[in-house]
Amino acid sequence: MSPTSNVLLEFDPAAASLGNGKPLSDGLSVAAQLGETLWVANDETLSLERLTLAPGAGLAARALGHVSFPLADYLDLPVPPSTAPDKREEADLEGLAYVDGVLWLTGSHSLKRKTPRPGDGPEKARKQLARIGNDGNRFLLARIPVVEEHGTWHPVRQSAASFAARLDGDGRGDSLTEALAGDEHLAPFLGIPGKDNGFDIEGLAVAGERIFLGLRGPVLRGWAVILELEPHARAPSTLELKPIDAGRPYLKHFLHLGGLGIRDLCRHDDGLLILAGPTMDLDGPVHVLRWPGGAKKHKKGELIPATGLQTVLDIPYGQGVDHAEGMTLFSSERNEKPALLVVYDAASERRKRGEHGVLADIFPLPAN
Repeated sequence: MSPTSNVLLEFDPAAASLGNGKPLSDGLSVAAQLGETLWVANDETLSLERLTLAPGAGLAARALGHVSFPLADYLDLPVPPSTAPDKREEADLEGLAYVDGVLWLTGSHSLKRKTPRPGDGPEKARKQLARIGNDGNRFLLARIPVVEEHGTWHPVRQSAASFAARLDGDGRGDSLTEALAGDEHLAPFLGIPGKDNGFDIEGLAVAGERIFLGLRGPVLRGWAVILELEPHARAPSTLELKPIDAGRPYLKHFLHLGGLGIRDLCRHDDGLLILAGPTMDLDGPVHVLRWPGGAKKHKKGELIPATGLQTVLDIPYGQGVDHAEGMTLFSSERNEKPALLVVYDAASERRKRGEHGVLADIFPLPAN
């Protein structure tokens, strides 16, 4: 399905470079709308980006007034950011959701394998493929309160109702990976890089006290995994996971997505919208599916066959470009019907506008 409209995301040139010649706009991985505020992030940074929808948004909508908020200003990160100007660090943010005055966010919790570069000889390429890295701030599951002042939302360390906090852990893992280390399905994949069908969180949705994490990998014989957690405050700035399944701090839901992994999640009424795409480094296919009742509080892990899911949208994709990464329910003055905003990694030239602008797509949501 082709999008019915777009939103032009315009980033501040003074804060829109990743320092490696790559613009901030090329590699967006998450999105969340809060009124006229649109929150996004690039998975190669340690920050959240705020944009404001311009009045009259519609077929030629614009989001501008970009402000960048470093995560370290609100959270004690697993690995403190380096002060070296040439060292680029990332949290690999892959999930973002707003609920009740709080932005919830997650890093991928994945390992990464070096990629051979054009011009590398065979020997160097083999060495690169043997190198597995661990960016410690990928082990991040956290919440940051946001407050409104003069019509603008901004993050704070503490609001009247909540405080910024993250799951207990360090640069080698957190209490989630510790709990999964004994899991009969997922433990073998914790040491495998995400793009090799290893453990890789790429979606987050929140419903009440429960958080749902969608896994891009592993996919097990065609079955993708959603983890259901219930984090709560243990102490200021620290979250812990409540036991919810016979002592385990998580439920596992298996969904048959036809061999695809989960690239993002979004709550829609009492259901979950699932952005499904390849778990490996492939272009497509990409679909949005609905799990009816998926956002309800579950008492046990579910096994959902393909017949238990509804196909909502087919998302177009390019060859090596325009990989759908993040989505959020979207509304504006001219989009009265339910819609979905989608942002992309590896933006194509047709999607770029100048050096620091990029188009996000708007798709209408069919009725349940």
